[in-house]
Amino acid sequence: MLGISLDTLRRWDRQGKIRTGRDGANRRVVSATEIDRLRGATGSSDLSARNRFTGTVRRIEREGLLAQVELEAGPFRVVAVITREAADQLGLEPGRQATAVIKATSVLIER
Repeated sequence: MLGISLDTLRRWDRQGKIRTGRDGANRRVVSATEIDRLRGATGSSDLSARNRFTGTVRRIEREGLLAQVELEAGPFRVVAVITREAADQLGLEPGRQATAVIKATSVLIER
């Protein structure tokens, strides 16, 4: 949700940039309110990607570990292959709104 790596999360925790808790297995836990605080009031992330295409999921094909997502964003059709787990966590289904975040040759899907 923050667009950062686990190493960055650990570093931010050590530097006090992010407030975390610990669960019963001593894993870091970041609350939803902390994520909202870091993302800002607008809900936009701090990703450096400039190209964001918000649109409607037209098709999603889940097979094995992967999911192919087709997004209609105005005159643009964006197709991305992401992990099935990510598609499930985002709740991606035809008719739902999502945003394709494009940076270099990588495409991220967020909701």
